[in-house]
Amino acid sequence: MIDDVIANFAQRLRSIWRRPRIDLPLFGALLLLMVVGLATLYSASDLDRGQVISQALRFVLGLMLMFAIARIPPLTLRNWTPWLYAGSVILLVVVVVLGEGRGANRWLDLRVVRFQPSELLKLTMPMMVAWYLNGRPLPPGWTTLGVVGWLIAIPAALIAKQPDLGTALLIAASGVFGVFLSGLAWWRIGFLAGAFAAAVPVGWHFLHDYQKNRVLTLLNPEADPLGNGWHIIQSKIAVGSGGLWGKGWHHGTQSRLEFLPEHTTDFIFSVFAEEWGLIGVLLLLSLYVFIVARCLWIATQAKDTYARLLAGAISMALFVYVMVNGGMITGMLPVVGVPLPLVSYGGTSAVSLLAGFGVLMSIHAHRKTVAA
Repeated sequence: MIDDVIANFAQRLRSIWRRPRIDLPLFGALLLLMVVGLATLYSASDLDRGQVISQALRFVLGLMLMFAIARIPPLTLRNWTPWLYAGSVILLVVVVVLGEGRGANRWLDLRVVRFQPSELLKLTMPMMVAWYLNGRPLPPGWTTLGVVGWLIAIPAALIAKQPDLGTALLIAASGVFGVFLSGLAWWRIGFLAGAFAAAVPVGWHFLHDYQKNRVLTLLNPEADPLGNGWHIIQSKIAVGSGGLWGKGWHHGTQSRLEFLPEHTTDFIFSVFAEEWGLIGVLLLLSLYVFIVARCLWIATQAKDTYARLLAGAISMALFVYVMVNGGMITGMLPVVGVPLPLVSYGGTSAVSLLAGFGVLMSIHAHRKTVAA
């Protein structure tokens, strides 16, 4: 009997592996975006091949994970969701005790690999919200919203404690998107938005001094041009100096002369804008729009609540990541340390993003299957 179970399990694995699970338009757009990211990183790092090779290897790891996840049925992912979410939250608790980092305890060093557990929540948070809402009456009532609120608040609070308020808000937003897509009544949305706005003045008093300075600097960066305002001012100079067509690849001055801080990570979009100008920025944003639109189309094709909410939340979260980074480098939003997806240098971020696209590929491949 045990032999039959093992044989059936092996047969299922072989059948899953042989079936194609890739949405070619989305996959092609992601490959193009990664090529753009590597080329921009090569220029921003002043032709540092080691950094580019390191990022390329992370892309390969992320793609392998994407292909593997794409072969897992959404029903299986749904069954794993509570465990994946619980594991992510436990890692956040471990970070509070054993975390390390430059100015913030955000990293876990396992000797074999060093990563940010908060990046995992960018995927497991919308998965958990979609899992909880699946099978419950929709649109959700206040009781359901209360439970979802706790599911979102617990990891968000742990991430904010690191401190990493920007990531905490973005991860909370990925969970909120799942609630929004569940058909929440507009009057409830208005009430919750009003409650959030009313809580902002109270929350201001709990912010760290550097977080308050980021908001104040956004309003008037010239008040401290050589201190808190340096990042925004230099970024705006880089973006503006690119003009219509840009200065050309590896001809930007702000990064090469070290005026622009974090030019391979948070402010790599500024480097791209200086080198390729307004036309290049519009083309890059068009590529992001295509990816988001394709992801939303996959969401509309899903046949069950879990897959539909999850795909929609991942799509909208990606859109917000791009908009927040763009707003940050143009001085429209505070500097919150949000990377540009698949362009900024960073391993955990790239791998977690590609894992999310693997989930979307799985949902697309099983769009004709009605989950139990």
